[in-house]
Amino acid sequence: MTTNATAERETLGFQAEVKQLLQLMIHSLYSNREIFLRELISNASDACDKLRFEALHNAALYEGDSDLKIRIAYDAEAHTLTVADNGIGMNREEVITNLGTIAKSGTREFFSRLSGDQQKDANLIGQFGVGFYSSFIVADKVTVLTRRAGELPEQGVRWECDMAGEGSGVFSVEMAERPGHGTEIILHLRKESTEGTDNLLTGYRIRSIIRKYSDHILQPIVMKKEEWDKETSAQKITDEDETVNQASALWARPKSDIKEEEYREFYKHVGHDFQDPLVWTHARVEGRQEYTQLLYIPAHAPFDLWDRNVRHGIKLYVRRVFIMDDAEQLMPHYLRFVRGVVDSNDLPLNVSREILQESKDIEAIRAGCTKKVLGLLEDLARSDEAGDKEKYGKFWSEFGRVLKEGVGEDFANKEKIAGLLRFASTHADTAEENVSLAEYIGRMKEGQDKIYFVTAESFNAARNSPHLEIFRKKGIEVLLLSERVDEWVISNLQEFDGKALASVAKGGLDLGKLEDEDEKKEQEKQAGDFKEFTDKIAKSLGERVKEVRVTHRLTESPACLVADEHDIGANLARMLKAAGQPAPQSKPILEINPTHPVVTRIRNEESKFDDWAAVLFDQAMLAEGGQLDDPAGFVRRINQLMLEMGVASAASAA
Repeated sequence: MTTNATAERETLGFQAEVKQLLQLMIHSLYSNREIFLRELISNASDACDKLRFEALHNAALYEGDSDLKIRIAYDAEAHTLTVADNGIGMNREEVITNLGTIAKSGTREFFSRLSGDQQKDANLIGQFGVGFYSSFIVADKVTVLTRRAGELPEQGVRWECDMAGEGSGVFSVEMAERPGHGTEIILHLRKESTEGTDNLLTGYRIRSIIRKYSDHILQPIVMKKEEWDKETSAQKITDEDETVNQASALWARPKSDIKEEEYREFYKHVGHDFQDPLVWTHARVEGRQEYTQLLYIPAHAPFDLWDRNVRHGIKLYVRRVFIMDDAEQLMPHYLRFVRGVVDSNDLPLNVSREILQESKDIEAIRAGCTKKVLGLLEDLARSDEAGDKEKYGKFWSEFGRVLKEGVGEDFANKEKIAGLLRFASTHADTAEENVSLAEYIGRMKEGQDKIYFVTAESFNAARNSPHLEIFRKKGIEVLLLSERVDEWVISNLQEFDGKALASVAKGGLDLGKLEDEDEKKEQEKQAGDFKEFTDKIAKSLGERVKEVRVTHRLTESPACLVADEHDIGANLARMLKAAGQPAPQSKPILEINPTHPVVTRIRNEESKFDDWAAVLFDQAMLAEGGQLDDPAGFVRRINQLMLEMGVASAASAA
């Protein structure tokens, strides 16, 4: 950030990301320009909530003005629109931080995904949430006057940015006298925002926008009344105030009185999102604890979804008094995408994070909210099974990987979460994750008693795994797991609905009743016939393998590697190594296909047997996505063997 300071006024440069965002705003990526007012009112409401909470511990912060409200005013001649509140306000450092930078995780990813397509980019900006910066959709100059509650009048701050001037990449900050606490934002509107049907400088237009987007705001949104002036044949602004919105807690109203559009607009306020939610649930819980919950599932994942240090989601109120806006104790971490409000009648008004962490009441509310969200997802999944696949499929594509974390984090709801999981499988052989464990069980072969799966670093690696060959031949469905979190899932989910989950790449393969007696006898015979050969390979490979044995997993490949029943799988070992964590020491088992021509060819090999054994092992390692310890040695052996085979073929032809 660059600085040009004088005694009273300081000019600073915007953060690079803010400059880019402002340019997008100026060029009006939004098709719906009026949402700027919703964003400014939402911020003002948050400022009032924060003052009310801080004043619980220090009533002097009200400074004799505890009637918190938001005031909207316009001046048609000066082309200005003003949004003011008497909330918490900001000091100089907070002004620079909040209005000069985007302190939000995912900023780089956000800008890297902008494509230049206005419609797509508008959706991305909506997901990112820009709050104050939406002012520049309609204004070319913005002035902010603010003072933090509890500070002296002379400690007020004036912030200004003129995007129409030469210094469009800078803003100025100076101290300014301000008698009252709170923030006043003055928008100097562009010409196109004050003409025709886009004219924002009429009382009717402003009131209609407020009632459309901000009717649910808890604080009164106040404007001066207007009356018809016969002499001028126009509306005349009076000195009398009127409240434009309902100014009541939407979640406290009966569900029958709330329209769907009101639910959607409240979500955009509480979720800081520009798009409609996917689905929501609204309920009043009575009993030992009394509380109201209004919980939303967004339609799109936020950019900071994978930042485990970010805390946001559920706003906590006590008897409609705001307490905190990131009450992570009210929702388990694997449901961190849920947005909404919980309003309790039983918690103390001066509740702190420390009290929340130790409260039995909070544990009960958390359990109730978790149950409600999982029930909502089950309803969504049932509509998916009934033929409406759009909503749950959309949810899964956005939040499926996060929900999978719950299998290991929430033991009490593990079975319910497992029922909500979706996977890719060999049934459709596509990367789309749309197979539930219940659907898999419903398609199981007669006599099948296990749910089979394979894990790999990518979908293609899982789909083409040699371990699947016998399963494809017999038409047995296998789940294809290629997400990192899948290893966490299977380590915490040993069975579902009485059916054990079994890896096709671990232990000795026992298909049970899926094999007939003739197959079993043939396998036993081959194991005996090839005992000397497998012992010879084991001796050649030495410490690289735990065991070498004949397999019946393979129909097309010459060999594969499997993990012992009690060892960790190769994919998990690679993940731990990539993360810089030590993996338990274990050796793979090499299984060979006795009917494969390569195996038949080298069975009686003498001179180059060690090279052939090493190539067989290295090929099996590559086939399952592993890395070779000596890639150059592998290439050298392959080249040498190819040359010798060519010489032998030429000699035979001669």
